[in-house]
Amino acid sequence: MNAVEIEEAVSALAGQPFKPAEFPFEFLEAFGNKSTTIKRLRNGTSNKSDVGGVLQTGNIHIAVAAPGDVAQTLSALKASPATGKAKAKFVLATDGETFEAEDLESGETVACTYTDFPDHFGFFLPLAGISTVRQVRESSFDIRATSRLNRLYRTLLEDNPEWEMAERRPDMNHFMARLIFCFFAEDTGIFHPSHSFVGTVEKMSERDSSNTDQVIHELFRAMNTRREQHEVEGIRNWARHFPYVNGGLFSGSLHVPRFSRIARSYLLHIGSLDWTRINPDIFGSMIQAVAEDDERGSLGMHYTSVPNILKVLNPLFLDDLREKLVDAGENSRKLLNLRNRMARIRVFDPACGSGNFLVIAYKEMRKVEAEINLRRGEAGRASDIPLTNFRGIELRDFPAEVARLALIITEYQADVLYRGQKLALAEFLPLNQENWITCGNALRLDWLSICPPTGTGVKLVGDDLFQTPLDQAQIDFANEGGETYICGNPPYKGFTYQNADQKSDLARLLSSRLKSHKSLDYIAGWFVKGRDYLEAEPGKLAFVTTNSICQGEVVPNLWPVLLAGGFNIPFAYTSFKWKNLASYNAGVTVAIVGLSRERRGSALLFEEEGNGEAKARSVDSISPYLVPGGMTVVQGNTKPPIGRARMVWGNKPTDGGHLLLDDSERRALLSEHPLASKYLRRFLGSAEFIRGTQRYCLWIRDEEAHEAAEIPFIATRLAAVREFRASSIAAETRPAAAFPHRFRQVQGVASTHSLLIAKVSSETRDYLPIDLEPGTTIVSDNAFALYDAPLWNMALIASRLHLVWIATVCGKLKTDFRYSNTLGWNTFPIPTLTEKNKVDLTRSAEEILLAREAHYPATIAGLYTPDAMPPDLRQAHERNDEVLERIYIGRRFKNDTERLEKLFELYTRTAKAKAA
Repeated sequence: MNAVEIEEAVSALAGQPFKPAEFPFEFLEAFGNKSTTIKRLRNGTSNKSDVGGVLQTGNIHIAVAAPGDVAQTLSALKASPATGKAKAKFVLATDGETFEAEDLESGETVACTYTDFPDHFGFFLPLAGISTVRQVRESSFDIRATSRLNRLYRTLLEDNPEWEMAERRPDMNHFMARLIFCFFAEDTGIFHPSHSFVGTVEKMSERDSSNTDQVIHELFRAMNTRREQHEVEGIRNWARHFPYVNGGLFSGSLHVPRFSRIARSYLLHIGSLDWTRINPDIFGSMIQAVAEDDERGSLGMHYTSVPNILKVLNPLFLDDLREKLVDAGENSRKLLNLRNRMARIRVFDPACGSGNFLVIAYKEMRKVEAEINLRRGEAGRASDIPLTNFRGIELRDFPAEVARLALIITEYQADVLYRGQKLALAEFLPLNQENWITCGNALRLDWLSICPPTGTGVKLVGDDLFQTPLDQAQIDFANEGGETYICGNPPYKGFTYQNADQKSDLARLLSSRLKSHKSLDYIAGWFVKGRDYLEAEPGKLAFVTTNSICQGEVVPNLWPVLLAGGFNIPFAYTSFKWKNLASYNAGVTVAIVGLSRERRGSALLFEEEGNGEAKARSVDSISPYLVPGGMTVVQGNTKPPIGRARMVWGNKPTDGGHLLLDDSERRALLSEHPLASKYLRRFLGSAEFIRGTQRYCLWIRDEEAHEAAEIPFIATRLAAVREFRASSIAAETRPAAAFPHRFRQVQGVASTHSLLIAKVSSETRDYLPIDLEPGTTIVSDNAFALYDAPLWNMALIASRLHLVWIATVCGKLKTDFRYSNTLGWNTFPIPTLTEKNKVDLTRSAEEILLAREAHYPATIAGLYTPDAMPPDLRQAHERNDEVLERIYIGRRFKNDTERLEKLFELYTRTAKAKAA
């Protein structure tokens, strides 16, 4: 279950008559416990309570109290030995009137009336396996509001199926935006307290809902008509008390969907919520999920959390503003200069969605401005920071509407906070006509037309803030000398997952500038567009991005373009999990990368620590690989440095599988034709090597082809290979039909032994899988091989140093390490090795092999599972790391960051020496 579904279930439970005997089980069901789990608790199989309650191991201890005894019962639950033994996270007691609970780990408590406990459902989200943070718990209102809006939305579409069609969906989404505004306006005093929107709907519409749509339509008409025109326009008397809102929100089509009795009831229930508690920075993305078909399945699970947004905005420009505020102290002139500077700052999110980044940027800037006004003795002064400074581009119309609405609500809330409700109300309505969120394709729009660098001229004046689809901004304003900060969380989309339009977007933008754009994630387009914008406009950019743009072949392809003309990376966050509110908490691995043409002192490199906090380091510069260092990018080499063994791809059969045999096929062949053993070799690729799978191939030399074909099984297989190759659509494959006994591509065969290196390996492993194989083993094209190489080469590849190098410069396949001989092995920086160094490394490689042998027949997959790695094998690797790392710096490296810094230092030094 997701958070919104849980809220629905919890609200339904609180709305039913209280049943003491059933409450604990119904409560657990509301948080997604399966019927089998509940059954075992009911019959006592898994219920370990010692106070007559219900105790779910590892989760919660619940007890129903006698009337008035809730506090005492909660104390008994906390003191219960069974609670501690079962490692319960929560205790909960209720008598159907009062509700109390405590988080035993944090000490946080909940105490409320029974009917209000759904307001605190976020407190219990860990019961559903949802890893949460305090901010999520505090967003319970937003989730509850979204849940109820979602129910209303679904019901209205069921009652009005024509509104679900593509041509009517904008009307539906616009209607929902109007409702949200009315709920907010009613509870915050924007509408006069004596004239309730929901109350009017309830009073003037029939209980059977037959005229609900007409009543709402009339209220919307009133909000779209100036007061002096009410009589002329025939506005009904009961609607004339509502103010003129407009600003595009109530202009255009005022059609309202038909309401069923259930839909009317949902609307009234939504209105009963306290909308003063709305949190626009979270709520916007949740409302977006209500309206998006492809997002409703994860409703309430995903939003860009405020802490994550601030990871972008703080180092981008907010920290600088705060530092300037500290520097200004009580100096009135400096404070005024800072306020004037802030009034000209623009924040631009070219993939703004429902406006989360813009909302947070606005709120944080208003905090700084309020402190300036306070120090200057001007508390309550009108803000100099216009909403139109917070610009965005969004592909879809409804999120763009929500972004504007979220910013409007945020501005009002800030005015109430810093100026008082009276002044906030006096200046809030009517909404202005300006439109500063553009609906369109960010990779095809001219960003300079949306945020013009000089701030002169008006592009278009729109008469409808919320409905006109645009391909450019509608307004502009004087911003001479201002800064523009580009930020956001654009769509990542690897090439495989891009649709035709997205592939076309990148081709149009990048094909003339890069040697290849087909390997790039979609987000690369935002970096290129942002970099081009900053050539004309002072400022910086920072995007949340997949870490793939800072790894592998993407770096030498993309980053020379991004860094051309003196651009640099002023700050970056190394890879971390961008987690969401899903119960499976499947966060994508991302980085945050800044880009600027200006260079101001040192750069900041942020690294996540184990507690989820990030530690900042001041470094001279940050490389595209997000490590300290210069702008050097690692270019692949076709040959290894002198003295190092050559690594090649394994051998490629291109045979339709007919030259390959599993173990049962091999045994069947040998039982009938023992002499066929001379044509069989063990066949290993990455998967077979890691999982220990037995696989074989027919390996027939040219002079043996005629003799081998006399064996019927082999003859049948060779005929199938011939047919497969001859009918291939690949022109280079068809000629190989002339020699069906042979692999199409033979890269090499060992005389004595091979070192086999996995092409793809799980990111969870601490070391890269490599093995020593006899010369008779045929290495497949799904692996790399070093043929007859000295064993000290294995010590290099099996090291932690090599793993962190290839993880950075080779890139990944999904989240797995993807090896490359040209980028990983041929570029791996190694100090000059003495003969003693090679002897020492050979010995440590042998120790690794012997440690593995001691655990035969364990597989590589089993041996290298991080939590289950045998101690002797781990010790062998640790000794190998120590031998190698002492060669580099005379001691062990402290961490992977230090390893990478040294490797890039060596690589840069070598690259400069070659260039000289």
